[in-house]
Amino acid sequence: MDVTRTIILNRGDVSQKRREIQDYFHATFDIDEKLMKHLADDNTFYLRADPLRHPLIFYFGHTAVFYINKLILAESLKERIHPEYESMFAVGVDEMSWDDLNESHYDWPSVREVQDYRNQVRQVVDTLIQTMNLEMPINWSNPWWIIMMGIEHARIHLETSSVLIRQLPLERVRPVAGWQICEKGGPSPQNNLLEVEAGQATLGKNREHRLYGWDNEFGTHVAEVSRFLASKYLVSNQEYLEFVEDGGYKTERWWTEEGWNWRLYKQPEYPLFWRNYGNQWHLRTVASEIAMPWNWPVEVNYLEAKAFCNWKSEKDGLPIRLPTEDEWYRLRDLHVLNDQPDWLQAPGNINLEHYCSSCPIDQFAFGEFYDIIGNVWQWTETPIYPLDGFKTHPVYDDFSTPTFDNKHNLIKGGSWISTGNEATRDSRYAFRRHFYQHAGLRYIQSDKSVEMMHVPYECEPEVCQACELHYGNEILGVSNFPAAIAQTCVELMNGRPKRRALDLGCSAGRATWELAKSFEQVTGIDLTARIMRVGDDMKRDGRIRYRMAEEGELESYHERTLEELGYEDLIDKVEFWQNDPCNLKQKALFNDYDLVLVQDLLIRLYDPERFLREIHFQMTERALLVIVTSNQWATESVPKNKWLGGYRKDGDPYRTHEGLKDILSDRFELIDGPREYPRVIRINSQRFTYERLELTAWEKLY
Repeated sequence: MDVTRTIILNRGDVSQKRREIQDYFHATFDIDEKLMKHLADDNTFYLRADPLRHPLIFYFGHTAVFYINKLILAESLKERIHPEYESMFAVGVDEMSWDDLNESHYDWPSVREVQDYRNQVRQVVDTLIQTMNLEMPINWSNPWWIIMMGIEHARIHLETSSVLIRQLPLERVRPVAGWQICEKGGPSPQNNLLEVEAGQATLGKNREHRLYGWDNEFGTHVAEVSRFLASKYLVSNQEYLEFVEDGGYKTERWWTEEGWNWRLYKQPEYPLFWRNYGNQWHLRTVASEIAMPWNWPVEVNYLEAKAFCNWKSEKDGLPIRLPTEDEWYRLRDLHVLNDQPDWLQAPGNINLEHYCSSCPIDQFAFGEFYDIIGNVWQWTETPIYPLDGFKTHPVYDDFSTPTFDNKHNLIKGGSWISTGNEATRDSRYAFRRHFYQHAGLRYIQSDKSVEMMHVPYECEPEVCQACELHYGNEILGVSNFPAAIAQTCVELMNGRPKRRALDLGCSAGRATWELAKSFEQVTGIDLTARIMRVGDDMKRDGRIRYRMAEEGELESYHERTLEELGYEDLIDKVEFWQNDPCNLKQKALFNDYDLVLVQDLLIRLYDPERFLREIHFQMTERALLVIVTSNQWATESVPKNKWLGGYRKDGDPYRTHEGLKDILSDRFELIDGPREYPRVIRINSQRFTYERLELTAWEKLY
């Protein structure tokens, strides 16, 4: 098998770099097509190896279509080759809501037609590589990044397609010259636990890193990792057999709820690639079945790996589990001192440099440990999450974000067929927990509980719109509404003490944070916890992430941080509570406020008059009450007989402002307003709601 290495992008002669990328591109196209030669005939391209995946004809077209779609989006290409194919083969590689796996919706072209299309794509991209202006370095914003994106994307599918081929009926595949599997097999060595000393794990790279990377690799994450013990070897087929023979697939207590539900649905009795013929065990490789090599690593999904660890923990009386991503990096960085593409030869069974299959677990040593990288991927306890500073690439904004759902766990270390970016230290790939890859496990012993770094992108439309309203930028020439209201409040204080402020109806919390720039302590309260928690998330995590609808199924992904908003020094000055403004709990806690801001809250309160007649109890002498209201009463929550205005009284129009004066005049004096403030709520890229809200300021008299 020809050995290739991913390209160093931040240095080198322009002409040389052009040739390197051209060679890498063609080698990638070649190996992809060589893999497909394992299919016995054209009909096999149309079989579903997995009911949750397209047939392989889709992936044969997909890796080529990807180049054209991304180059068009990046404006490096002006014309499409085959618009129908570039739609048909575009999407459908995971289990997302937009993946249409209904075969009746497809009229797949012939293998010959797809091959002809691939040939055209190869020629178009080759011409682009030869003629497009190249300036070094090649980084995230360089047009050549998109060429690298297409190459590395194809190398991902080289591996995932090999897993699908491995699931096809044996009679529908054939061996391919040069695709040589390991011929070594035998009994497995006894596994044991070795110490991994405590230390720091550092993840992430900057935008000027020398190698191509996917969006989830950029940013920073630093963790202090406690001492733990890790298994010397990956779990072998023989070690896993103990679990199988001890009723592993029949004993519910060893499985997570998700895992047991999967087991009940799929009814497995042993790993997917094992075969049992009258107690004669065999192993399915990509294109053959061989006598079980007991000293090869077992290949399972996360759910099986987790059940094995739970079983072993109970059996041995030790806290056994899978490693976290941080723990895996700690182990790796202590024992693997260089990275692809710097190897003279791959130090493990990886990058197709040794075998086209797994191999014995005691063949590739890294100090006292074996297979820290290579042979098979290693499942971790960690669902994938965005590193600090994560941003989506504008040309491929949905590579990672759909997986930030706590349903995709990270796999680390690579397998025998992991090439290119997959075989580098910083790669971060995650799959659904029931997904099969060339993946197995290494277990660890640790008393430390697993800390999940789940920082999802908010996706509920109402919450996302609140996020955008509060933390987004100017829209249609209108400045940020909550920030503008908070600034007006500060101006109206006009020499009054600014010790404590109460933001009632705080929603996502922007005004709470803004007030904290001037006040010693600010409390944000809202009845709606799912929106109020946005401000609290900002305080706890230092950031919020949310999605915004753009057009149809298209979305954009946003992140705002304490640092960029200038709030990093305000954390101890703000607090957020869910509470009923009409019936504040812990009233002793919510008092002595020099300012009470009521943000578009009155129209949603079930008893606004009661609220106004009691709010003075929470306020200091000469404190300000600032009321912002749209005067559009929420009929679903406020009975008409509770409205403060917006109806006829004694035959004449009676407006909310008049109702406020009638209720507040006993204890408050109007000192400013009404003023009007515009507010724009973004629904999607072309639809907005424009409102004008009324602000009045009242000074407490006694």
